[in-house]
Amino acid sequence: MLWLMFTPRANSRAQFPLSKLCNILLTRRSSKMASDSHWLTPAEREGLLMELKATGWVLVEGRDAIYKELDFKTFNQAFGFMSRVALQAEKMNHHPEWFNVYNKVQITLITHDCGGLSKRDIKLAKFIDRVALTM
Repeated sequence: MLWLMFTPRANSRAQFPLSKLCNILLTRRSSKMASDSHWLTPAEREGLLMELKATGWVLVEGRDAIYKELDFKTFNQAFGFMSRVALQAEKMNHHPEWFNVYNKVQITLITHDCGGLSKRDIKLAKFIDRVALTM
């Protein structure tokens, strides 16, 4: 365990162990993540996945994940799409597995925290679909 000390402000004399700060940050992060990072119930899966399958998402064989391949006119368009998705993914603290060659982008979504599909994957997939329509 790290026992580095830091001073939060230049004019403050209070010092805290780095491990205490890490625990505070991890607690805040995990409570934020918990709300939409749990496994989907069978009823949730059925309805939500049917909607996504209609837009081209497929279940990944051997994994509890969804996958979609998108084609764009140019590399710049594909990269612009990925940039917009990356900004949203960072806001959501949910990062896709993806691969890009020229104008093609392949995306796999899974919530590693729960080891399968979660509401967070569904939200990001819907965002991806909306962005793809504007490109």
